[in-house]
Amino acid sequence: MPKPYPPEFRCDIVAVARKHEAPLNQIVKDFGISKSSLANWLKKVDVEEGVKPGVTEKESAELRDAKKRIRLLEQEAEVMRRAVAYLSREVNPNLPGIALLHTSVPPTEAQPHLPARLERRPPHQRRLGYPPRRPRV
Repeated sequence: MPKPYPPEFRCDIVAVARKHEAPLNQIVKDFGISKSSLANWLKKVDVEEGVKPGVTEKESAELRDAKKRIRLLEQEAEVMRRAVAYLSREVNPNLPGIALLHTSVPPTEAQPHLPARLERRPPHQRRLGYPPRRPRV
């Protein structure tokens, strides 16, 4: 992939194109850039100046930062949720693990305390927050 043009170079070419002193084809040929690059730069400047609707660089940076922050907070919440489940099992081993906290049906005599989907998992896939296997009788 070729290196991007410097921002000063782009601004100069956009300024020349906005003066309408020469046709766009001539500007493209003189500066050795592609016509699509010039069109993209003109569109981007129009959006930044508010001439056309669209997402500005500042808005996209804010959105990117917000999404990154949301991902981080979701990871922290998951860690906390698993830690609470793990620590609550240490205090009272009869408490269900984190997987059973989200089920709507309470365990009964007919229904084992461990959901079937967790029972089928191999031990290395059931980490913090999952209840242990039922003891074999």
